[in-house]
Amino acid sequence: MRLRTASAVYRVMDRTRWRRKFCCVSIRAAALSVLAAGIPITTIRAQAPPSQTTAARHTPPPSSAFAGDQACASCHDHEAHTYGTTPHAIDSSLPTAKTVLGNFTTGQNVLATANPNLIFAMVAADNGFYESAADIHNPQHPIGEAARIDLVIGSGRRGQTYLYWKGDQLFELPVSYWAFTHQWINSPGYVDGKVDFLRPIETRCLECHVTRFDSAPPPGNRYARASLVLGIGCERCHGPGRLHAERERGSNPPRAGSTDIGIVNPARLSRDRQLDLCALCHAGAGEPIAPSLTFQPGDSLMQFVKITAPPANTPIDVHGNQVGALEASKCFTSGKLTCSTCHNVHQTQETADAFSSHCLQCHEVQACGRYRQLGQAIRGHCVDCHMPIGQSQVLTAAAQGETFHARMRTHRIAIYPDAVAAQ
Repeated sequence: MRLRTASAVYRVMDRTRWRRKFCCVSIRAAALSVLAAGIPITTIRAQAPPSQTTAARHTPPPSSAFAGDQACASCHDHEAHTYGTTPHAIDSSLPTAKTVLGNFTTGQNVLATANPNLIFAMVAADNGFYESAADIHNPQHPIGEAARIDLVIGSGRRGQTYLYWKGDQLFELPVSYWAFTHQWINSPGYVDGKVDFLRPIETRCLECHVTRFDSAPPPGNRYARASLVLGIGCERCHGPGRLHAERERGSNPPRAGSTDIGIVNPARLSRDRQLDLCALCHAGAGEPIAPSLTFQPGDSLMQFVKITAPPANTPIDVHGNQVGALEASKCFTSGKLTCSTCHNVHQTQETADAFSSHCLQCHEVQACGRYRQLGQAIRGHCVDCHMPIGQSQVLTAAAQGETFHARMRTHRIAIYPDAVAAQ
């Protein structure tokens, strides 16, 4: 999820009260409060001017251009199997007891608010999971509706936000799950202490959490419900695959080593285009220039999303623009470093000591300033000192006057004098 996402980017809207019948539940108040919405850091990479030959498209590829993950898995079984457990693959899903991580146990299923008379209660019923508003002094007082969770956004590593359908319009539910402290929190953009179920999910948010969708006529949160393909599938990074699948299965498949294979291999893209592919969702919100889903692997991102550089000497938060943080690193000036230098997106996240092995492809362990003190023990701790875990100032939650900060690893590779190698 981007509880920025959690790196999620939603359009700010006026709040309206929504009062309907409330389904009675047994509740106990727990004092939690608001998730502060943060402004994502934006990219600092200098980008080339738009190409005359690759002007931004105004319509995404048609559904007929896609083959689907099952077609990919028929020839790429190993990659499909390992990718299926990654946070990208499960970044959106249907609600089940396995995918919804919040606690529905009585006494743990409520969110207290700034309004002493208002709480939100989360209910697990036979026909689904619900969020509802209630008057704490009179639980049966109908001050809100029990809206069912229809979609889960976020793998759960940092949290989850939940969405629901109202006809063909998609809205954010008011309560999210905060994985760092295993608590219910106010969803991004909602005002603490008010009943509101009407924050729309716009296309720019959705394009970073699902494989594809078909938009319906305005307003901007209308979709053809059956068109949503959940999770981040193969074709988000490789482009539409039907042509590739047909060629490979045809009577005259491409020769081994051919570049004309009808699909994009990101490893063959230039460094900037590789970074653009990740920056679409890992460089902050940006300002859309072209409709969502029109950007395709190999395109120049600046023709589709405007990413504005932050002011000079601005600290880079550990959450938000991970690509920009990487590009602010001295290591980046080597001209070789990309996201895939350290991340194999087809596999689950590596451990910190495994990441250090990537550093040692270019650096000698003896060159470390702490080698004399720690010797070979430092070998597995490069990222502890040079990409330390820090507190985000933009991804936070609050409860009983206390603010909780998400703890995440910075992507700005540098020397941090106060960092300590894990023992």
